[in-house]
Amino acid sequence: MTLDRARDDAPALRPRPRHRRGPAALGAVAATALLVVGSLTACSPKPPGPDEAIETLTQAIESGDFGDVQFQAGSGDAAAAAELRAATFEGVEPWVPDVRRGEVTVPEDDADVATAELAYTWDVDDGDTDWTYTTQVSLARDAEDAAVWRVAWKPAILVPDLQPTETLRVTRQQAQRGRVLGAGDQVIVEPRGVRRVGVDKTLVDAAGQEAAARALATALGSDVDAYVQRVVAAGPKAFVEAIVVRDGDPQYDVDALVATPGVRAVADTIPLAPSRRFARPILGTVGSATAEIVEKSEGAIAAGDLTGLSGLQRQYDALLRGRPGLVVEAVPADGVAVRQLFTSEPTAGADLRTTLDPTLQDDAETILADVGPASAIVAIRPSTGDVVAAASGPGGEGMSTATLGQYAPGSTFKVASALALLRSGLTADSTVSCPPTTTVDGRQFQNFPDYPSNALGEVPLRTAFAQSCNTAFISARDKAEQSALVDAAGSLGLVPDATLGFAAFLGAVPSDSDGTDHAASMIGQGRVLASPLGMATVAASVAAGSTVTPRLVLDAGDATAAADDATADPSDAPTPAAETETARPHVPLTAAEAASLQTLMRAVVTEGGGSFLQDTPGGEVMAKSGTAQFGDAANLQNHVWMIAIQGDLAVAVFVDVGDYGSTTAGPLLERFLEAAAG
Repeated sequence: MTLDRARDDAPALRPRPRHRRGPAALGAVAATALLVVGSLTACSPKPPGPDEAIETLTQAIESGDFGDVQFQAGSGDAAAAAELRAATFEGVEPWVPDVRRGEVTVPEDDADVATAELAYTWDVDDGDTDWTYTTQVSLARDAEDAAVWRVAWKPAILVPDLQPTETLRVTRQQAQRGRVLGAGDQVIVEPRGVRRVGVDKTLVDAAGQEAAARALATALGSDVDAYVQRVVAAGPKAFVEAIVVRDGDPQYDVDALVATPGVRAVADTIPLAPSRRFARPILGTVGSATAEIVEKSEGAIAAGDLTGLSGLQRQYDALLRGRPGLVVEAVPADGVAVRQLFTSEPTAGADLRTTLDPTLQDDAETILADVGPASAIVAIRPSTGDVVAAASGPGGEGMSTATLGQYAPGSTFKVASALALLRSGLTADSTVSCPPTTTVDGRQFQNFPDYPSNALGEVPLRTAFAQSCNTAFISARDKAEQSALVDAAGSLGLVPDATLGFAAFLGAVPSDSDGTDHAASMIGQGRVLASPLGMATVAASVAAGSTVTPRLVLDAGDATAAADDATADPSDAPTPAAETETARPHVPLTAAEAASLQTLMRAVVTEGGGSFLQDTPGGEVMAKSGTAQFGDAANLQNHVWMIAIQGDLAVAVFVDVGDYGSTTAGPLLERFLEAAAG
């Protein structure tokens, strides 16, 4: 006799809470049957079938708790079953099977025994591939209590034909990792040759191992004691890696390193950019998965897997890494006669497309290579918003100064202040007052020390902007309330809450400023913050005639745009250091407003501090310099900026500590524009 399948055919995924029919529900069904049978035949009630016992068993196999399972004499007990399950499944952790009851058969001539199919589904990856199989379990009614069914426990209930000494083992075949592409789909990151240099403990005795570790760490300038401890703690046949050197890297003489007895170099390939410095803070790195990443991945990533460790490589790791191939085997204790139970082929990762122009990025990094303080060059195509270069100088010590830096933008922010004044009714020809100093609530503001005297007094707004008159903008503060500055900054793309698909900060303008704080905001100081990416966006918006949203990652898809839980790094998301009103409605930048701002920025080159850009190859340049003081009164220093527009290119240059925007950042900008012009 064949009983019904009690459970539906819904897809079996990773274990989840399921509503099972409990004893009360089953009792209700039995009671109903009793009433019907009694009214017709007046016979004794039929004893319950094995359904509940089978259901209890499937729950136990999933959870590992066999406390409620009744076992036949001689076939084990709850503790033995739990131990066998744990030992068998240990090699496939953290996977857990979803076990469902299949067909149940009760012989017509013996209603006290039954055989049930158990359908297993293992969700082995984040795709549609599942490992499925069925096993069988035998049950018999208890001789003394007809309501109790006992399980004939054996290893093959867990896995088909499983023997008592066999356990499961998973072997992974790494998928080919996707590349990172740049503008025009030029390849940026792809597998490149490296040599892994370290101590091979099989080559020398214990004393030689320690000597080799000390010599290698000393040669590399790394922590000698820490590396020696790693070597000593590793297994007797271990290769303990100290450094990975890309082929052709002139910084390391690998042949000299391996001349030390016990030191070995192992050839390999890993995904790398064209050079060690190339957009490294943005692209990130690839390496062996950390324990934290493995734990968070819930089985998607295993120890030893190659995975993104930082930057875009980490954020878009799910897209880039693909899916590994899997082989599940039943392995006996002696390791002989291994049985293959399941296989799946690896699925190559997809390429990540970015907007970075390899030539412009390299030009920017070359220009910044000798700049001591933190520095950045960001270039955007105003017509598309494409970020074609986002270089961070070595002074940032690995931080993406270009995209995550938060600094007072100084007078480059006067582009936003000027927009607010234009919206109040002023024009480029409107007269404004530019005194040598101005005082707000007892605080005196002045212009930079070399401000030209012939540009003081009553001057056109164009002149005040071109010469960067602080006092003129502060004196006009009543025409541009703080809320107007917030709106103007937003119209130019300088917003605190942009979702860009990569770790970035654009800018933040406080919405609650008044008095001296509002006065400081007018000249890009006080609590106003911006990144080089943000100020390049301001310039791009002026050039485009509408608000530009920068983009660096293309076609990543919804599944990866937010970074998967296994690889996302919360520290990549900066927190603005200024309070802002993030829910303000966007005020569009009009073409007429942009044209007026272009006029002002052109005046910086024709009659102001950017005159050195008049002969720059590549066409007419519009610009704005900026200097923002920081530090205590006894040791004031300057953040220095310069932004520019030339054709379909908007650029921001920043140096953390310098003299003035035009004298420190200006020459770097000029070199970049010359390089971009070819």
